[in-house]
Amino acid sequence: MTDTRATTALWEQHTCLPLYADTDITELARYEAGSYLSVNVGYSPHTKASATELATTWSARALADGRFLPARSVADIDEARRRGLRALAFDLEDSAPLDGDLDNVLYFVELGVRSMLPTYNHANAAGCGCLDAVDTGLTAHGRDLIRAMNEAGMAADGSHCSRRTGLDIAATTSRPMIYSHSNFAALWEHPRNITDEQARACADTGGVVGINGVGIFLGVNEPERRADRVRAMADHVEYGVDLVGIDHIGVGSDYSFDHEDFNTELALHPEAFSEEYTRYGALQWVPPEDTHTLPAVLAERGWDESAVAAVFGGNFRRVADAVWT
Repeated sequence: MTDTRATTALWEQHTCLPLYADTDITELARYEAGSYLSVNVGYSPHTKASATELATTWSARALADGRFLPARSVADIDEARRRGLRALAFDLEDSAPLDGDLDNVLYFVELGVRSMLPTYNHANAAGCGCLDAVDTGLTAHGRDLIRAMNEAGMAADGSHCSRRTGLDIAATTSRPMIYSHSNFAALWEHPRNITDEQARACADTGGVVGINGVGIFLGVNEPERRADRVRAMADHVEYGVDLVGIDHIGVGSDYSFDHEDFNTELALHPEAFSEEYTRYGALQWVPPEDTHTLPAVLAERGWDESAVAAVFGGNFRRVADAVWT
């Protein structure tokens, strides 16, 4: 059998550090050298100032560490891989850090933010979230936002958005959209998972759905079922490939390096979350070390090296080529 880990570099479209300026970013070195990492630098509670502080501080620390290369272009990613470094870029999980000013899309692109969700779980000025009871989709401002992202070279991301909002992103964008970290509702019904219609609409833009490793979104959240979570990721990968084709599925594990803090918040403030988050107990994630075993799981199922490479990195790289300017 081909050693797919030796020949396949991971494109990790979404992972999360604790959202503090003094966070130890060296934890990201748990991802193998040569990986591309999109790290969240803010969501709905954050402002332009707070997201800016995270992006600038973490970029400086990445450079000083020596194992990372901040990526502002696809050529930077290729350079990082050539040098055995981890390419680092950022994402936003809500449009709130724009402070209502669409000119700030380009501002954040220049800080290394290359994808953004218009909404995170709940409605805002741009559209609706996946936990909203009423789904009215993108607003007029939200459509203007997608067009501004297209112009600036930032990928529009439908994860955490409502189903109608995701479909509206696909209808509005002139460049490939993504679902950076979303699984399939057909395999496990959860409001965070996407419908077949959403996946097809994303693929029709040339986009990619990134499969995540969150236990409650996979339907495998028991702590003792760590290996089963990787296999469940592979199930969602295979379902997606059968649905929309090999060119439109990738990986966005959504691993949270702050998972202990997240679970504490969940336990202390259950009223702030949907029952679909609280009724499973402590949330479980697929860590970087396990995400790197996904190629071997797919190879055991008969996948060849080129198919594994497309899903593990090539497809999101193609989207970056089409979206980044």
